[in-house]
Amino acid sequence: MFVELSARRRRAAAGALVLAALLQATASHAQSNNKPERRSAQAAAATTAQPPAPLRDGDAEERLLAVYKLIGAGQNREALQKAEALARDYPNFQLAQLVVGDLLNARLRPIRRMGDVPEPDTLRSIQAAATLDELRNESRQRVDAQRIRPPAGTIPAQFLELSPRSRHAIAVDATRSRLYLFENTASGLRLVADYYASVGKLGIEKNLEGDQRTPLGVYFITSRLDPSSLKDFYGVGALPINYPNPLDQSRGKTGSGIWLHGTPPDQFARAPLATDGCLVLANPDLERLLRTVEPRSTPVVIARQLNWVAPHSVQADRKAFDAVLDAWRTAKTEGDMKRLLSFYAPDFQSHRKKPLDEWTAVLQAEARALRGRELHLKDKSYLRWTDSADTMVVTFGEVAAGARTGPVKRQYWTRRGQQWQIFFEGVIG
Repeated sequence: MFVELSARRRRAAAGALVLAALLQATASHAQSNNKPERRSAQAAAATTAQPPAPLRDGDAEERLLAVYKLIGAGQNREALQKAEALARDYPNFQLAQLVVGDLLNARLRPIRRMGDVPEPDTLRSIQAAATLDELRNESRQRVDAQRIRPPAGTIPAQFLELSPRSRHAIAVDATRSRLYLFENTASGLRLVADYYASVGKLGIEKNLEGDQRTPLGVYFITSRLDPSSLKDFYGVGALPINYPNPLDQSRGKTGSGIWLHGTPPDQFARAPLATDGCLVLANPDLERLLRTVEPRSTPVVIARQLNWVAPHSVQADRKAFDAVLDAWRTAKTEGDMKRLLSFYAPDFQSHRKKPLDEWTAVLQAEARALRGRELHLKDKSYLRWTDSADTMVVTFGEVAAGARTGPVKRQYWTRRGQQWQIFFEGVIG
């Protein structure tokens, strides 16, 4: 009996050490977050010289949830074995370390909740308690995202139509701390993966530079940043998006540098509310995006909460707007400037900040260049954003009859009353 009790105490002490190490490491990381070091040239060269490792996206979360399932079934011995293996494979995965500690402590006494430690009585223990609350929130978000899955075959309502040029699309549900990756197939969008993602410390609806909020809206990935040029703080790489977009600018929003990026080497994931406005994923998950998505053509919808709908349910809205865009195309083809200008909002701005009176000269020149040829719109994409206003983000290739190529344009339309009007237009390719 004495031997058995001593073994339990040793295991419980080990559990306490796991928790203490976890909290100390996380606290140390938090203190150093504001001064991330740039990678050394030697480390960067080693990174670029190695062949790409096999993708392991989603593996850690899947295994963690399997451990939770075993705990729920009362199979704590098997759960501990799998949790310890998970912690060995991902030593920087704080949730895995926390579960190991709890399972070890559970051999000596009942565990009331995740990270069951005494109530804080010092500043250090108060900070540790705050870290535990963040880990509990992360765990809850991961579990809820798997418990409440999008109905099979559904898509976010923002995706009315996606051009074949957009081979992938991303949608973020900020309420659930979840990023969804879609493949654009011949039969429509297909959900291929989803990942836990952190957003701004102060939440969402970014308005101002430095407000530590993540923007909401329709964006596009603009580039793929080389990880060797980044600080370790950003993990395996980064994908910037075009915040502020023309809708944001029309509303006077400020700020820049909103990226999808990874985590430092010593941290697997961040708390649900933890960034300065970026979207942050675990490095294995971000690596999948880095290898998959294409800059310039990949849309990123960031919503407070995604509305999942059957693809056929957006057909009516798509056809209705298609008729509007075709009317604009016809007016331009015919050179009917009065009718063409009726599609433009009085507060219109071009990509070079030209107001409508200056843009009129551009439209007249483009209409003359057609020389009676019909204008065709190729590879159309319609992305709808509805908040206090109804906005359509439209991308298409503009090709005159007989021509092989033409400019790729993006327009932002807003519904005013019963009429759609363009408040931004620009050439993007």
